[in-house]
This record gives sequence, C-alpha cells and structure tokens, in this order.
Amino acid sequence: MRLDKCRNVGDFRALAKSRLPSPIFHYIDGAADDEITYRRNTSAFDQCDLVPNVLAGLNGVDLSTTVMGQKLQMPLFCAPTALQRLFHHDGERAVAKAAQKFGTMFGISSLGTVSIEEISSTISTPKLFQLYFHKDKGLTNNMIDRCIAQNFEVLALTVDTITSGNRERDILTGFTSPPRLTLKSLMSFAWHPRWAINYFTHERFRLPQLDSFVKEGSSISISVSDYFNKMLDETMSWKDAEDIRKRWGRQFCLKGIMSVADARRAVDIGATAIMVSNHGGRQLDGSRSPFDQLAEIVDAVGDKIDVICDGGVTRGTHVLKALSVGAKACSAGRLYLYALAAAGQAGVERALSNMRCEIERDMKLMGCKSIDDLGRHNLRWRR
Repeated sequence: MRLDKCRNVGDFRALAKSRLPSPIFHYIDGAADDEITYRRNTSAFDQCDLVPNVLAGLNGVDLSTTVMGQKLQMPLFCAPTALQRLFHHDGERAVAKAAQKFGTMFGISSLGTVSIEEISSTISTPKLFQLYFHKDKGLTNNMIDRCIAQNFEVLALTVDTITSGNRERDILTGFTSPPRLTLKSLMSFAWHPRWAINYFTHERFRLPQLDSFVKEGSSISISVSDYFNKMLDETMSWKDAEDIRKRWGRQFCLKGIMSVADARRAVDIGATAIMVSNHGGRQLDGSRSPFDQLAEIVDAVGDKIDVICDGGVTRGTHVLKALSVGAKACSAGRLYLYALAAAGQAGVERALSNMRCEIERDMKLMGCKSIDDLGRHNLRWRR
C-alpha cells in the first residue's frame, strides 16, 4: 500500500500497521475490554439514513462552521491525542501544520510530545488544549497558565479518565511510554527499521507539558493505564471543573460528556461547549456511542452550548449525519493518527483532503449549499 493509494481510513490503518512496531500500532488501534463500544462508535452511523434532495441549483458549497467561537473552514477538526511522536517522529508538528493547511482546529494533549510554546509559535490555526486533571494541582495550573500565556483559544477538560479503562491489547503487547526495551520490543523494532531509525536518531522522546513535574512517561517508562491510575485525580468534581473554567476565562469545553444530566451541569458551570465522547471506546466498554446519544443531548442543551460529536467518524457521510442531528462540528483522532503513522504530515494532509472531498461531494449529493441546510428533516432512523 502506498500513500497515493490511501482513499479511506481503512487504507491508512493498513499502511500504519505495516510501518509501526506492534505495541505502538495496537495502542492506536485498541480499546477497552471486548472493544464493543469502539466498534459501535462507527457502526451507530449505519442505523441512520440520509434523505437527499435534488435540483437544488447549487453553485458551490460552503463547508465552514463556527464552533467554540472559532471559524473553521470544514466541520471536522483534529481531536487531541497523546504520544504522537511515537507514531511518527514529527508528531504534533505534522498534525498541526496539516490542520492549518485545511483551516481547521488542532488539539494538543497534556500527554503531547511537542510543547505548548512550540505549537503556539508554529501555527495560527485555532488551538485547543486537552487538560488532564492531575493530583498535582501545581502541574494542572501550570498547564492552564502556559496555555493562557500562549494564546490558546480553547481549553477542553477531559472528564472521563478518573481511572483507566481495561486496555487489554496494551497489557498483551507491553506498551509503555517511552517504549520499554525488552527482547520482545527489540524484535518488533527490528522488523520495522524505518520507524526505529527515526525514533532513535531524532530528538529524545519526552512529554514537555509534564516533565518538569513528573518523570513518568518521559524518562521513566509507564503504561498509559498506570499513568492515569497513579497521576490523575479520581476525586475531580463539578466544583473543580468550574474552578478551572474560572481560571481559564476563555472558551471552555468538557470532553467526555455522555448524559443529558451532565450536559445540563456543563451549562450550569459556564462551559461554552461539550464533546459528546466515550474516549474512543478506550474507557467504559459497553457504553453508548456518541452518535446514539447526540439527539437527546442536542435537544436538551443545543440552544445553550456548542455540541461536538467525537468518536467513530470515518466518512464524510458520518459528519453530515452528526451535523443534521444538531452537532456544530465533529472531531476525530484515529482518523488522522493512522495517516500520521503512515506518512507524517503528508499522510495527515491526505486524510484531511479525503474527508474534505467526501464532505463536499456528499453535501452536493444532498442538495445542500451550506451546513445550515442540514437538519433532521433529511434523516431517517432504521430502528
């Protein structure tokens, strides 16, 4: 498989699998327990059909949207994901530049491998920071203050990781950050020499949001599950979320909202957006998919707060279905991580180009001139 033959997420996944050591590929690809929710996140879209209109007299299509106060040129943005320089040596640098090229938002994680300061100086596209709430409040506040100083537009507090999901693939493969050198891992590195050469000949792997406070993840190998269980604060409460919102003072999103009750509480504490998300199926297996929950959440709070559908998006039609229900935008992680692993910035650009072309083509086939033309009138559910 070559990059110029990658036409969909499955193609990028196959290319990434061929280029990554097994533990690193399965970290991207895996989820919790039996991975039922992971699969359901995408299959949920199959239960809903689009109903097109014709003879609309189209003269171009406007894909732009405004979400969390940010004008985006397409209704899909790059969700924040961890450890990107394990997948390709350019990591977040590649994804950020690709997002900027397509006029969409880029999210960087607390477990990101490029610093807040570097990303701020590199790109002008809207920037979102994903905050993990640590037991060390000095660390949590330090990340917030650095984002304020670097003029990040949006802060997203992740609220579904007070303990780690049971990620059995990571246990089986022995995945850690940074990779722990064992006989098994060295054999996997040897089978993927391009990855190994790039990893060991570029700058040292580190987690620059964290390494001034904790060594785990940068110079001490640790699994993501152990990091969550050891470092993150399971006592996080609505009061803590409100205090963060006040300290931040800008566009504030809660990532990981799945119930109407929690969506209403998000409005009450002054959040400006919520990401309807189950962490890509990596936390509570057996939970609902974001798309399945979207309608009741939009009905409850969609007139008060921006609602984003996060998870399972692999096609342009998925984006149109979420927008038709009432989401302001969609976000995705694996969609671009496979592409990053496959070919760095060029891979991410091709993945975003594919999605933009799909969304534009599908809008034309729906007879819609702009996102505002989409609505539940053009949907029918199978169940």
